[in-house]
Order: sequence, then structure tokens, then C-alpha cells
Amino acid sequence: MLSATVLATTTAVALALAPNATLTQANADLQAGEADKALALLAQQGSGSAEAHNLACRVHMTLQRWDNAVNECEQAVKLDGQNSDYHLWLGRALGEKADRASFLSAYSLAKRVRAEFEEAVRLNPRNVDALADLGEFYKEAPEVVGGGTAKAEGVAQQLDKLNPAHAEDLRASIADKAKDYGTAEREYKQATTVAVHPASQWIELASFYRRHQKWAEMETAITTVVRDKQAGVALFDGALVLIRANRNPELAAKMLESYLAGTSKSEQAPAFVAHLRLATLKDQLGDTAAANRERAQAQAMAHDFNPAQDGKH
Repeated sequence: MLSATVLATTTAVALALAPNATLTQANADLQAGEADKALALLAQQGSGSAEAHNLACRVHMTLQRWDNAVNECEQAVKLDGQNSDYHLWLGRALGEKADRASFLSAYSLAKRVRAEFEEAVRLNPRNVDALADLGEFYKEAPEVVGGGTAKAEGVAQQLDKLNPAHAEDLRASIADKAKDYGTAEREYKQATTVAVHPASQWIELASFYRRHQKWAEMETAITTVVRDKQAGVALFDGALVLIRANRNPELAAKMLESYLAGTSKSEQAPAFVAHLRLATLKDQLGDTAAANRERAQAQAMAHDFNPAQDGKH
């Protein structure tokens, strides 16, 4: 249950806002990582519009409540089946659920994921995020559920016209899976040269180097991100690369602190998760007081998020 303070505050806010303003504020809370506040505001909306259900789905996804996320996104699609983004988010929620399901359940869910991503692209062929997710699905999934390398390469060709950096990232990922590591590295590097804001592409390259234990190259790529004043979410992602590699906790902590202090926080990198990750790093660095402050901040934003759920990162 939400705390009495959060409920009282958000009830007062909701009563003072028109429905559209309430959804705008709930989305702002979602982007800021204020999961409890966002859910409380959405609860004040009542049964909810398609947009409200989509927002609730996305909040639950940040909290890694996959069943709740699927249910909310299904309601959004039911209320507005012509919205490309609603199908995209339903596909993402189903995909996360499939990753944690039994073999038979995952098989059924994977077919639904493909159908939702394909519908998102059908409704809006210029939806870059939907195309990128569809391409990744095709690359990873076996043919029996509709995947395949040829399909993924076809999506890369579509992305060439809309977002060349995403197209190069997808080609790099295809080559990496095929163990053509030289081509993969070239494609990841090419993505950094064609992106308008290449911080995310540098992190993709750093992740590639981490998987292949090229530590110096990995840290060089991450340092490039640290110097980028528009890095945003890439700071969070870069810190996670360092954490996974078990290297340079000082730099990882600095990146998370910069992300949390900045104005580009996003649901893609929930702030409460960043606080929890930073708490672990502070413990490693011997600063127990700072670690406790970070955990308290995360608790205030998402009171029942279980850090053990955060294994994906």
C-alpha cells in the first residue's frame, strides 16, 4: 500500500488538476522515477482512459511488475487499438514476462510479442522505437515463433531511412549474434558516427567490448560518454556496464550521481533504481552513510520495489 503521506499529497494534487493535467503530471512523475506518486495520481483518475492505462503499464514496468504491466497495456490497446505506441508497450510488457516464463508459456507469449510489435509498425511505419524492437525480436527469436535473421536485416533497411544509428546498431547486433565480431565492431563504431546524439551508441559499443573482455576499449568508450554534456540516460547505462564488468566503481558512482543530478531522467533508467545502484557502489567504496541516504531516497520514490528484482541490469 502507498504511504498515507503520498496518498494525501497526490489526492490533493489530483483534485486540483483537470484530467489531462493529471495525466501530464503522472507522466512527469514517471519520468522522474516517482513511481508511488505516479500510481497514486493514476488511481485518482478512476477507471481511466487508454492513455491512463498505458501510463500505468509503464510505471509497473519500471517496478518490474510484469503481470500488472501486461494487464494495464492490454486495457490501453482495448480502448484504443489504433495507437501504435500502445501496441509497442504491450509488446514490451509481454516480452519482459516471456523472459521469465516457463518454456511453454514463453513460446505462446513470444508469438504475442511479435504480433504486437508488427501491429505497432503497421499502424505507424515511421515509429522508430517499434521498428528497433521488432528488429531485435526478429534477430533473437527462432523461426518457429516468427523470428529470423533475414527479417531483422529487412527492418535494418527500413531504419536506414528513419534513423541510421539504430539501423547500424541492429546490424551490429545481428553480426555479433552470428559471431562475426569484426563486422559487429565496425557497425557499432559506424553507429557512433551517424547518430545525432551518439551517447547511446557509445554505450552499445562499450557493452560489446565488455562482452568480449576488451577492458581498455570499454573504458575509453564510456569515458567518451562522460564527456558528453547531452549523455542523459547513457550515463545510467554506462554505469551499469561498469558494474557488470566489476570495474571502476568510482567512475560508475560518478556517472549515476551525474544522471540523478541532471534534467534528463527517464523511465528508461528509473531514478529509484539509480539510487539503489548508487547505494551498492557507495557500500563498496566504504561510504555507508551515503549508501543509506541513497536507499532511503529510493524507498521514498518506490516504496515496495524489491532490489532483488533488478537482476536484468
